[in-house]
Amino acid sequence: MSIFQWNDSLLTGNALIDSEHKELVRAINDFFDACDRRISGDEFQKILSFLNSYTIKHFSDEEQLQVKYDYPYYEDHKKFHESYKTTVRNFMHEFILRGINGELVAKAKHDIGEVIIAHIKLEDHRLAAHIKTME
Repeated sequence: MSIFQWNDSLLTGNALIDSEHKELVRAINDFFDACDRRISGDEFQKILSFLNSYTIKHFSDEEQLQVKYDYPYYEDHKKFHESYKTTVRNFMHEFILRGINGELVAKAKHDIGEVIIAHIKLEDHRLAAHIKTME
């Protein structure tokens, strides 16, 4: 069972952004599924690594769109991306060092999951609307 359900409220109307968001939400759910199943070792590190690398890829793609379409909130959006990438990277290290524990998982659900869902619903919808007006 996925913790973060993909639904129409997450659709921005931009095909690239939406397809990458679906993959990002899937990667986040895979991570929490691995936590629930107490996966460890190489398999867990592979899941963490994919989440980290996909986050970096997606944000890079979004930032390229923002530059291309002269997005007026680019700097603030980029700051969020940098902060979120740091959050994901820090959680990666924490899970590797401390292992899976309830406190860390609960904090990650908020800081990795809920935060990005809120960002998609507000900031990424605004970005996609801007792009649509520029096309």
